[in-house]
Amino acid sequence: MNRNIFDELFVLELANNHWGDVRRGLKIIREFARVVRYNGVRAAIKLQLRDVDNFIHRDFRDRTDIRYIKKTLDTQLSKEELGMLAESVRRNNCIRMATPFDEASVDLCEELGMEIIKIASSDVNDWLLIERIAKTKLPVIFSTGGSTLKNIYDIVTFFENRNIPLALNHCVSLYPSEESELELNQIDFLKERYPDNIIGFSTHEHRDGTASLQIAYAKGARTFERHIDLHTDDHPISPYCATPEQIDRWIQTFKQSKKMCGVPGSTKAEPPKRALDYLDNLVRGVYAKRDLPAGHVLREEDFYLAIPLQKGQLSCRELLTNEVLAQACAKDEPLMVEVLDSEYARNPNMRAKIMKRGL
Repeated sequence: MNRNIFDELFVLELANNHWGDVRRGLKIIREFARVVRYNGVRAAIKLQLRDVDNFIHRDFRDRTDIRYIKKTLDTQLSKEELGMLAESVRRNNCIRMATPFDEASVDLCEELGMEIIKIASSDVNDWLLIERIAKTKLPVIFSTGGSTLKNIYDIVTFFENRNIPLALNHCVSLYPSEESELELNQIDFLKERYPDNIIGFSTHEHRDGTASLQIAYAKGARTFERHIDLHTDDHPISPYCATPEQIDRWIQTFKQSKKMCGVPGSTKAEPPKRALDYLDNLVRGVYAKRDLPAGHVLREEDFYLAIPLQKGQLSCRELLTNEVLAQACAKDEPLMVEVLDSEYARNPNMRAKIMKRGL
């Protein structure tokens, strides 16, 4: 399975923050796509799709006391308007992505050219919907908020058996989530349990949070999701939605975290040259304890160790006993690599290494 589509992918969840106004939705897409372009990252802008006329039972369409029903109706867009949003995402060089909440909306995902599909936490056991999503063969991200171990196992196994790329997002389904509720150690758990899947972090915390991204990246999360919105006079911004300025800081935090973490944890990093140069200054060099003639066979009592280590000088890192001197060396003078008469000293790689270090 090709997991690369998820690696270092930012998912910007537009959701229903267009509030049924396609112009508002287009503006959100433009503003956040500008942030994505400026930072040079890969991002998907995600819509939520519902076949509203059939999604809500006709006997409940007038129930304004049920928040989910009221908001679904208040934010309804036509298929043509949703097409405009999807096309704007494409034109702004972002990845088209959607969360479909019913089978007809999966049909619409295909019609609108969606490139990734999201399964919402609430649909973990909706196998009619999941089966329909799998038929698209599109890569899938699944958020684990509210899921049991069996739920996650079933989802992973289902998509693995169909060779469909799947990413698992650790998620806490609280809006907004407090820092004490984030349970970021679950990223460790998911990485260990599902090493063949990209693990991500979908957060609904207060919109100014960046520390969680640093921790999530360090723990191995490689795809990240946040809700996005704009400040306007007509609609208040939810506390778990991020503004363009906050997404910019969020991505900058990701870049800083990546730089600080360095190579993957399974690989030993090569020490930077600057660190090696610094450490070489702390290494003791070999100095003659007395006048040593050419042809002399070195013994431990013939030399002592002291700083500084000089260019081309032998150090405490080399094994010197029983080495033969090709040249004489005066008392308290450094023993240089060229004074040795041995295959070791004539090795060009070893000589080059010794000649590079020291003051």
